[in-house]
Amino acid sequence: MTASTANAQRFREFKMPDVGEGLTEAEILKWYVQPGDTVTDGQVVCEVETAKAAVELPIPYTGVVHELRFGEGVTVDVGTAIIAVDTDPGAGPAEVPAAAPQEAAADEEAEPQGRQAVLVGYGAAPSSTKRRARKPQPGVPAQPEPAKAALQAELNGRAAPAAPATPVAPAVQPAPAAPAGSAVPAAGRPLAKPPVRKLAKDLGIDLATILPTGPDGIITREDVHAAATPAAAPAEAPAPVAVAAAEPGTVDTAARERRVPVKGVRKATAQAMVASAFTAPHVTEFITVDVTRTMKLVQELKQDPDMAGLRVNPLLLVAKAFLVALKRHPEANAAWDEANQEIVYKDYVNLGIAAATPRGLIVPNIKDAGAKTLPQLASELGDLVSTAREGKTSPAAMAGGTVTITNVGVFGVDTGTPILNPGESAILAFGAVKLQPWVHKGKVKARQVTTLALSFDHRLVDGELGSKLLADVAAVLERPKRLITWG
Repeated sequence: MTASTANAQRFREFKMPDVGEGLTEAEILKWYVQPGDTVTDGQVVCEVETAKAAVELPIPYTGVVHELRFGEGVTVDVGTAIIAVDTDPGAGPAEVPAAAPQEAAADEEAEPQGRQAVLVGYGAAPSSTKRRARKPQPGVPAQPEPAKAALQAELNGRAAPAAPATPVAPAVQPAPAAPAGSAVPAAGRPLAKPPVRKLAKDLGIDLATILPTGPDGIITREDVHAAATPAAAPAEAPAPVAVAAAEPGTVDTAARERRVPVKGVRKATAQAMVASAFTAPHVTEFITVDVTRTMKLVQELKQDPDMAGLRVNPLLLVAKAFLVALKRHPEANAAWDEANQEIVYKDYVNLGIAAATPRGLIVPNIKDAGAKTLPQLASELGDLVSTAREGKTSPAAMAGGTVTITNVGVFGVDTGTPILNPGESAILAFGAVKLQPWVHKGKVKARQVTTLALSFDHRLVDGELGSKLLADVAAVLERPKRLITWG
C-alpha cells in the first residue's frame, strides 16, 4: 500500500450529499463541530439549507475533525467535500490530501471511499464509468499557457494580456473566421461538469465559445466567469472625467437600498410560483359566509376532553370542511400529467398548509388527511406548524401535496387570489373573521363573517365543479353540523 493510498484511507472526506430531488447546491447554515473535535458515525456535524428546507447532516465516519472546507453562509455544490476527518488520529502525523476544487466534485472519478451520504441513509455505490482522456487533434500543436490566455481573452472580446518581456517565437495567428468552438473537439459537445453547465446557462454563455483551461480540456467555472466578463472599454475612448450634475429634484437612493442574494427557500418559492402562474390556468372564486356557529364550536371543542392538549382553532375546522367538500367532489382532487397527457385522479388527500417561516414560505402537507379523525387532524396540524416555524421541515414533508389551505386571515386580510402550489389542483384562502352586519333570521345582526377564496387549475376543474366545491366548504362552516351529516 502506497503512502498516498494510506493517507486517503485515513483522512476521509464527507461530501455535500444529494437530496435526491434534483437540487444541485446547499448553503451551510451552521457547523456543530470544529477542527480537533471527535466525531462518531452518524453524528450530526452541520446544518444546511437546500432550496426546500433546512436539514441536519450526519457524518458516516468516526475520528477527529481535521478540516472544515467551507465556512458558514457559503453555498456549496452537491458532491463537494465539506469536511475532512482523520479516522486514525493515533497513527501520528501524515500528509493530508489536498482539497479538490469545488467544480471538480460533481463528476470526480475518484476511487469510492466507503458509503456515499444522501439525506436519507447512505446511497448506492458510485458508478465505475470512467471518462477517457481527450486526445489532441492531429496536426494541431498544443498551445502554451500565454497563448491560451491570449486566445481566451480574444474570444471574450477583451484585449490580450501583455506579452512577457522575454522574446518569444512568433506564434501562428488564428484565422479571423475560425469559430470560437474550434477549441472543442468537433466530434462531441464541450466538456464541462453539471454545475459548470448550469452556471453557463444561467449567465447565457454558449460553452462552445469558451476555450477550456481545465485538465483533459474540461471547461471550469473560471473559464465561464471569464467569458461572462464584459469587454474592457477601448483606451482611445476613456470615460469623461467630469460627472454630470444631478437633475434638480432627483434623489440618490443607492445608499438606502439593500441587495440580498436570492437563494434557498426564497429561490425555490420564486421558481415554483412563476412555474405555476404561467403553466396552470388559474381561476379564483370568492364567497362570504357567516361562521358564527363555527366559532362557537371552536370554543366548545377547546373544553372537550377528547381535544385536551390539542391545538383547536378556526383553521382546524376550515381544514375539516375542505376535506368534507373534497369527499363530495373527488374529481377536484387531481393532477395534470403533461408528459403523458393524462389527468391523475387521487383517492387520497395530502392537505398542504402554507406556513410563513423566517426563511420564507413553505407548504408542508398532512399525508392522507381525509382519513383522519378531528383529534388526529388537530395533532398533525399542530406538529406541522411548529416544525415549520422551527425551520425543521423535511423535504419529504413538502412532497406529494394535492390541495392547500393558506390562512391569510391571521394577518387581518379579508382574502386574496392565491397561486397554486405546483402539481396541485386547488388552494383555499381563509380570510379574517370579523364582526359584520348580517341578515340572520330576517333581522340585521352582528355576526362573525369571513371571506373564502378558491383558486383552481382550470385544466382540471371546470367552473361548475369549482363553484360547488367552494359552496360546500362555506355551507359546512355556516352550519358545522354538516360535518356529521356530510362527513
